[in-house]
Parts: sequence; C-alpha cells; structure tokens
Amino acid sequence: MSEQKVTLTIDGEEITVPKGTLVIRAAEQLGVIVPRFCDHPLLDPIGACRQCIVEVEGQRKPMMACTTTCTDEMVVKTHLTSQLAADGQAGTLEFLLINHPLDCPMCDKGGECPLQDQALNHGNNESRFVDEKRRYQKPVAVSEQILLDRERCVLCARCTRFSNEISGDPFIELFERGALEQVAIYEDEPYASYFSGNVIQICPVGALTSASYRFKARPFDVRTAPSVCDLCSAGCTQTVQSRHGEIQRQLARTNMPVNEAWNCDKGRFGFKALTSEARVTTPKLRRGGELVDASWAEALTAVTSAVTAANGKGAGRVAVVTGSRLADEDAYAVSKYVRTVLRSDDLDFRTRFAPAGERAALAALAGRETASYADVEQAPVIIAVGLDPEEEVPILHLRIRKAWRNHSAKIVPVGPRMGSMAPFAYRRLATAPGGEVDALRALGAAAGARDLDAPEGYDDAQVRGVLDDLDGVTGAVILVGERAPAGALAAAGRLADAIGAKLAWVPRRGGARGALDAGLAAGTLPGGRSLEDAGDRADVEAVWGELPTVAGRDLHAILTDAAAGTIDVLHLIGVDLARDAESAALAEKALAKVGTVIVQDLVVNATTEHADVVLPVTATQERHGTLTNWEGRRQRFSQAISGPELVQDDWEIVVQLAAMLGQDLGWNDLEALRGEMTRLGPRDGVRDWPALPASAEASDDEGMLLVTYPLLLDRGTMLLDADDLNATARSPFVALHPDDAARLGIADGDLVEVGDGTTTLRLPARVEDDIVAGAVYVPTNSTDTPVTALVPVAGGPARVAVSVSEPAEVGA
Repeated sequence: MSEQKVTLTIDGEEITVPKGTLVIRAAEQLGVIVPRFCDHPLLDPIGACRQCIVEVEGQRKPMMACTTTCTDEMVVKTHLTSQLAADGQAGTLEFLLINHPLDCPMCDKGGECPLQDQALNHGNNESRFVDEKRRYQKPVAVSEQILLDRERCVLCARCTRFSNEISGDPFIELFERGALEQVAIYEDEPYASYFSGNVIQICPVGALTSASYRFKARPFDVRTAPSVCDLCSAGCTQTVQSRHGEIQRQLARTNMPVNEAWNCDKGRFGFKALTSEARVTTPKLRRGGELVDASWAEALTAVTSAVTAANGKGAGRVAVVTGSRLADEDAYAVSKYVRTVLRSDDLDFRTRFAPAGERAALAALAGRETASYADVEQAPVIIAVGLDPEEEVPILHLRIRKAWRNHSAKIVPVGPRMGSMAPFAYRRLATAPGGEVDALRALGAAAGARDLDAPEGYDDAQVRGVLDDLDGVTGAVILVGERAPAGALAAAGRLADAIGAKLAWVPRRGGARGALDAGLAAGTLPGGRSLEDAGDRADVEAVWGELPTVAGRDLHAILTDAAAGTIDVLHLIGVDLARDAESAALAEKALAKVGTVIVQDLVVNATTEHADVVLPVTATQERHGTLTNWEGRRQRFSQAISGPELVQDDWEIVVQLAAMLGQDLGWNDLEALRGEMTRLGPRDGVRDWPALPASAEASDDEGMLLVTYPLLLDRGTMLLDADDLNATARSPFVALHPDDAARLGIADGDLVEVGDGTTTLRLPARVEDDIVAGAVYVPTNSTDTPVTALVPVAGGPARVAVSVSEPAEVGA
C-alpha cells in the first residue's frame, strides 16, 4: 500500500485510507460488509462474480467494490443506501441460482455457506426461473480427497486463483466458455498439491467438498476448539471440529503473522491416527515375550524399578531420547526430570546424529533476534541452506513463494539439491553433500565476516553472483535447516552479522524449537543456557536445585553405548527410533541390547516391538498446551476432544515417575509448570559463534553420496489410517544428475537399485538438474526398508552404489 492517503465517503461516512485500497476493504473498516463471492483478501482481485455491486457518484454504471480502488473525494453508496446497488445484487443472486441445485439439506456447506446467507439477506423471495435446471454428473473426484459438484459452482475462481497465486500448483483450472464454463482438471495431470484442502475451505459454495468429511456433520452440531498443528515446525493455527467426541475435520484458522489463512493437507487431514487400531490406549508390559495390558501402577513401578536398578550400577546407565513431538510443557518437564531426578545429562531430542559444534551454535543463536514469517515475506534476498521448505515446513514454502511472486525476491538455495525451490530459485550455490559450510565460508569471507576465511579452490563466480544480489540491500534472510552439516549454522550466523541479515534455524518437527528452548539436549539448559557455563548453571540451579556437572551424551553416543551394552534403561518419549534414527542399523543394535526399553507414545510403531514398557499419552487435540514454531513464537492450544480413558499428558507421567523415585518436581498442574518456565526465560546476553570445522577433504571412496530427507507425506505413524490423504502422497524415487544418469546408463523412469552391499532399495529414477553430480537423493521414510538402513553405524556421509535393476528383479 502507498503511504499516500485518500479520503472518500461511503454511505455518508467519511474515511481516510492508503492510496490503492479497494472500496470493499474501506467499507469493511466502517463495518459495512459488501456481499461477495470471488473476493478474498489474500487473492488478487478479479471481479468474477459481480455480486459486490456499489454505486459510485459520477459513474454511468454500477462498479464492483472488489476491483475498484479508492480515490480522493470518491462518494460510494452500498446496498445499504442505494436501491440501484441492492437491486443489482439481488439480480446477480437470481442469475447465480438459476442452475444451482438448491440442495442445501444435503450439501456439506449447509450452515456455513455464503450463498445461503446472501440469498437470504440480499436475494429475492421467489425465482422467476421455471425451466429445467442444468444437470452434471456428481461428484467428480478432483483428487482422492476433493470432490467437485459442478452444479453448485458459481465460477468465483477462488480455487483456481489459489492454485496459481498461492500454492503454485496450477492443476485445477476453469475450462470452456460462457454457459459451459466449469472447474476441471487436466486429463493427464491430476490435482496433486500439498495445499489442496484450502480450496475446499475458501470455496464460497458447496462445489468443492472433502471426501473424508462428506455427509459427516453440520457446523451447528460440532464442537469447535482452537488448536495449533504439531506435524511440522510451521506453527499453523487451526480449528478442530468434533462431534460425539471424535474429530470430524480440521480447518486453517486465520492468523496473519503465521499461516495467514492457509494450512497444508497434512495438518488438515492428518488426524486419523488418534482413532487408529494402532493407538496405544492402555499401559503395557512385556510378559512372556508379549506386550500385555497392565495398570498404570504396574507400568510405573516397572519403570522406576528398572531406573533404580540401573542407577545402582553407577552413572550413565540411563538415557532419554525424546524426538520432537512434545509440547513445550512436556519438554521442560522431561528436561528437569532427567537433570534433577535421574541426575543425568544423557538426553537428546534430535533423531539425526548432531554434527560437532552444533550445540555451541544453537547456544549462540539463543538471545539473538531471529527471522520471522514477516521478514521472509519482505526479504529482497533469501538464502536457504539445507532446506526443502515445501517438504519440511510447507507454510514457510508459501511465504517464500509469496516473496518471490510479490516483489521478485531473489531465492538462493545452498546445498546439493534444490527440491521445491527449483522453480523460483534466482541463483544457486550448488555444493556436494556436506559442502554447504565451505559455500557459506567463502560467501562470508568475501562479505567481510569476522573469523571467516575462504576455502581453497572454491568457485568464486558463484560467490560473486550472490554478493551482487546482496549489494546495497537491507532485510536479507538466511534460513538454515536442521539437516545442514557441521558448522553451517555458525557460518551462516557470521555471514548474517556481516551483511545485517536476519537468521533463523528451521527444524522440521513441530516440537524441536520448544525442545531446544527447554534444554532437551546434552549440555544445554532452558533458555539457551549452557551446562558448562557457571553463570547459566547458577541461574537454573536457583530454580531446579543441584545439576550434573559434566555434559552428557548425544543421540549417537547414546545409541553407540547402548549397542555396546553399557546402557541399561533407554526411555523413548515421542520418537519411533527404529525408523527415525539417522542410522537404522545402529538403532536396531541399541534397541536389541538395552535391558529395558520404555516407549512413551501415541501409537504402536516399529520401536514398540522392542519395548518392555509402553506408556500411553494424549495427542495435541486431547489436551491443553503450548507449541513453539521455528520463529520462536509460542502459541497456546486448547483441548478439542477427550482422549481414551487411560492416556495421560507426557508431563503428568514424568511428575509421577519423579514422585515414585522420591523426588518432587515442584508442580502438579499446568499453570504452576508454566509459571516455573517463565522464571527460566531466555538468558541475558549473546554468545559468539563457535569456530568452524576444517574443510572436508575430498574422498576417493567409490559410490555416490546419499542425500536423504522425508517427503511431507510419508510413512510416519501420525498419518496412520488417513487413507484419502495418503493416496495423494508422492511416490518414492531416486533423483540423480543427468551426467550421472548418462554415465550409469539410466533413463528417466528406469527402475534402479540403490544399495550399500548389504541393503538394496529398488525405485524409479528421476533424472533432474536440481541435484549436483555425484549425489543421489532418496526420500527417508517412504519405503518398506527405511533409507536410514544405508547410513553407516558411525554416522557421517553415506556412499551408495546406483545401477539399473535387472529385468528379472523388477517388482522385487
């Protein structure tokens, strides 16, 4: 909007608005709601439905409020003061209803339909149309989860504009012309979008409906609760609607600073696991080799007995791994429990093997102002390191795309594969897997960053190009994904300091940032404090009491020692370690060797096969809590439904375990817990970025370097029984560079083998320029055998052999 102002009159009231404001928006500021169907505040104006007619003095004909901009001294009359406008709106409604089936009693939109409301408030009481209405086959499956009823469509083009403007998935379009015009999809291109559910929500009639919600409920007989999605770190606010204690649907809730009015399909449709047969609804103990139901008293006694016996053998016999599912309150409770009750620092929330120096880099990030969605949207340059936003944090992808579309932001991916950023990347810093640090080091050195030297032999042309992009701009943003290699966050931090850019660490999972803030990693304490810093220790000990004095083990060290038989109790909270750990082989060895495996989770998964004790917990929709998104923004969520009778919140379980081990954590209700969390807020002061590791030496090892991260829709346990959603998941594939494909004799679509000599995966090849030569990408959790089975036990980069599968083995 322009800084210039214009003053106009609407229905006799004077208002001053920025130049360029649409009349329909100015009217809203006065509390006048002009009827509309095609208008949406986040979509470009189009004037397709002709419903928002207003009278403007000096104009020969009525104007559309949704496309007319305010001018100085303009005089506007809406339907409230102009009979011309009122008659025009009534006439438009009459035309829209000519072929509408008027099937409101059976339409899923009934009770929340703008067409219903406006026909009642602004339409005629009777129709003059007496001929037979147009009939179409219905419903038409636009995708597995979206059904189209063409008779109800008013051709507002909201759905097609969303697909073109917001998500960038132009698979749904308006076909034909005149009376034959209708919404349709291309015959050879199905509507494949991670954001398709939004077109259901913004459809102003019942033309687009949800296959999973069809004929399930009405808005007036559901219970509605505000919530926050926990399936990635985006922090989307949503509305959960339930009936008879069961979730019927989840909708995007408008929150302009975060998800605006959108959410992804995973957050919208991914709630069926709560009622899956795999849901853990009662505590279980392993007896006679089988997991059997037990009481809470029996299960908690088994846990405390195992912990007591292990601690009796000496320090370091108990470890805790949490994953990143936990709400902030749970993460804080577990952090305090491990330090003050177990007297240990052996814990980690990361399922990947953390690179050396990451703990110090994350500690240095604490206390700094990090980038936000608003910063991303306004940034002239966005550098993304080790991040595929559409697959990992979808709403961040929409905001990056919005910056590119609205003001031609220059998007610069750094890493071996561009992924979802390929269509709008302005420039690319292509690196081998693990080479992101050298790219940032070279860029920072050229920009004058402190303590950064350019690595030898680095391609200066790429660096000069990015420096030209950054020259003279303010407000650049650097986003570092959690899978970025050792030193990447520190190098990005130094670069951000040198050029005045905003920096953010972007984890994939919903509870990762809250876990970091709670100190759920060895050597870290709440608020970005360090266990090895005397001042930080004193701050926490003033609230918690005495703490361990030595930093503990991270995930890799925990699993290595567990596999060696030196850990007796492994407590897993909200993590499917058998499939999620960076090395499946090491995880399996550890789980098989540990004396007592405690699984505290929502559903039965691959890890519960190794469990000796299983503790059932509540889901986000079944409780109150707080989640922190990648920005560091904390958002409360409310209980939408009651969980199974015997499930408990994670923090409640921890409180009971502490009590049975003779300790009092100091609180027994959520408000008291939150009060203590407030006392240990962010630490004062900012730490220096840690030193960077030495540049990796070139390897002569044979094979291609494996790049792997999950697709948005994969085989994660939270997508159990979401059949319509899972039917839209992208099939797994092997991505490789054209040069490598030519060298190996592989064509696009060929069935290829990827293996390490022990484990082999067979998948179709995708030949693409998005990945660097010498590397191969395979989705992490989309195959029967997880790709993590190819990662060596020692961690580090995995090298794999790639070849065309023999014809006899096709389908093996």
